[in-house]
Amino acid sequence: MILESILVVGIAIILDFTFGDPKNKYHPTAWIGGFIAKLTSIAKNQNPVIERIGGILIVITTSIIVILLLLTLNIGVSLISADFVSVIVSVIVGGLLLKTTIAIRGMEKHTKAVLESLDQGNLDMAKSNLSMIVKRNTKNLDKNHVISGVLESISENTVDGITGPLFYYALFGLPGAFVYRVINTVDSMIGYKTDIFKNIGWFGATCDTIMNFIPSRLTGLVTIISAAILQNNWKESYRIMMRDGKKTESHNAGYPMAALAGALETKFEKINHYELGDGEITLTKEHVLSAIAMMKLTSILFFVIIIIPIITVLSLIGWWIHA
Repeated sequence: MILESILVVGIAIILDFTFGDPKNKYHPTAWIGGFIAKLTSIAKNQNPVIERIGGILIVITTSIIVILLLLTLNIGVSLISADFVSVIVSVIVGGLLLKTTIAIRGMEKHTKAVLESLDQGNLDMAKSNLSMIVKRNTKNLDKNHVISGVLESISENTVDGITGPLFYYALFGLPGAFVYRVINTVDSMIGYKTDIFKNIGWFGATCDTIMNFIPSRLTGLVTIISAAILQNNWKESYRIMMRDGKKTESHNAGYPMAALAGALETKFEKINHYELGDGEITLTKEHVLSAIAMMKLTSILFFVIIIIPIITVLSLIGWWIHA
């Protein structure tokens, strides 16, 4: 059980590093997003109380359906007569499915699209590409604030798209990873404090905040270790994380962002919202490439330092209880 679960995570990470994301028509997260969009249109109502109830049902309904599909698949795999073959199939299928909840290479692809637009001197295209990975309005950003948005997105999405789902896989298996992905997707789609979504998206946003509380802080700490290995300023990374981690509106996003800002000895700024770090706000392509390297190393270290111990301890506890 221990080795099987660890292999699933290892395969998922290797697959993501090697192949990246499948096309949307094959991607479970895209299917989940489409389903959430349909439920959202049904749940919209003039009555704010009904909308809030609808927001709860969106999360619960989508999560239940995903869990039932995973359990059905698991039953199908378990029907394979040969135990050895069943384990191999389970590990391979588990790795393939878990891979769809993480996006290391996908994040790198999106950030490099912004860099390529800037290299071509096309700021408008860079802002358009940035809008694919951030919630903020990118229309009036200058080059520095575009790069700042890229760096902030890399650090925040290290949690949302990598360490978060892995953390909940370690605790609850594939259902944990996919429920995390459901909640994170709901938050990214309708978790806005606007008149349109403030009622229907409140439950998803609240769940996302709760679920990211531990992973975001663990990711910040592992980012500091990555900074030390890659010879970035790990001491500044720790100092800035501890000082600025609470400055963002999100209760969680500030920790990995501040850790990255300190490691790169620079400053991230979201206009009229926050500043993280003490360095210059003159940002370059090299800052982004360094951040990508840290994201990749953080993913691997999180697997080794956090995920393997969690899986091992929980498996041993389960074995002891049933012994």
